[in-house]
Amino acid sequence: MPALRRLVLMLNYIWSGLIIGSLLFALTVDTQELAENRFRNDTPLPVTLEFPDGYAPDARRQPVEVRIDSSTYQNLYDVDPAPAPTYPGTLVQTQEGQKIEFSAEADFPEPLATIQSFHATDDNPALRATLRDASQTTAGVGQIETALKFEPVRFRKLNDIAQAALNFAETAASLALSLIGVLGLMLGLVKIGEEAGLIESLTGVVQPILSPLFPNVPDDHPALANISLNLLANVFGLGNAATPLGIKAMEDLQDLNPSDEKASDDMVMLLALNTSSVQLVPPSLLVAIMGLQINQLFFSITLATLCSTIAGILGTLALHQLPYFRATAPHRTADPEAPNE
Repeated sequence: MPALRRLVLMLNYIWSGLIIGSLLFALTVDTQELAENRFRNDTPLPVTLEFPDGYAPDARRQPVEVRIDSSTYQNLYDVDPAPAPTYPGTLVQTQEGQKIEFSAEADFPEPLATIQSFHATDDNPALRATLRDASQTTAGVGQIETALKFEPVRFRKLNDIAQAALNFAETAASLALSLIGVLGLMLGLVKIGEEAGLIESLTGVVQPILSPLFPNVPDDHPALANISLNLLANVFGLGNAATPLGIKAMEDLQDLNPSDEKASDDMVMLLALNTSSVQLVPPSLLVAIMGLQINQLFFSITLATLCSTIAGILGTLALHQLPYFRATAPHRTADPEAPNE
């Protein structure tokens, strides 16, 4: 099915273009941040540490209050938002030196909020910083003047894109494996329906509705039934079931396509309908996230997908009438009696 492969290849080109564009955008933003030194990498922030129980040089961990002067913070980072007067934290003695670990619930202004999110992990989402040497501080003192050096932030956007690519690659692999069973089941049911005559019966029912949208499909052709099954699966939110049915419908349309190199008007229409299909049942992902609150979005989802479907149909029909697309449409070029408007 060269024409179907060309459609898939075209979508791959689109996705590749989006990925390359996002990488260029990320590189531009990261370069600008490095040039401006937005996060003041390697520049310590002067702070005052207050020890409720007095400073204990030999303690592995001890509570501390970190006091940040607003004007000092604003001048260092060249920002308007000011930090809170104090933040609770913990002074931790490590082999690399003394570190301050802030409370995970602390609310920081920019750019500390970005520094925290950039270095946060699932196990430790708290903001961390290295303390300028305080080992010479006398035991038992309640307050010291020092400075904090936060972990540097570099190529933030590129890291985000790389992490997202890895996450979605894992998701794509899991989805592909899960679809194998669905593909086998749905295509098996379609084959049983063909043998039992159900597909032929369904074709007669949907023919008056779908024939105007797929004028090149002959009457009583099983492609109409597979198209209707594909659209119904989308309507009821059965995305996994719609995929194999859509593939089967595309195969039927390719059998009717006189060209192996170009997609027919019917194939383009089916692709448009799948891209903007009406959904009466909300997607299972939204149901899992929102629960019963999804009912509040039922009308909005239906209206939005209905409008997108109408726009997709009208846009496809309009493009079919343009001279360039009419001149290259396989069914028109294959028929010598077709008009060359």
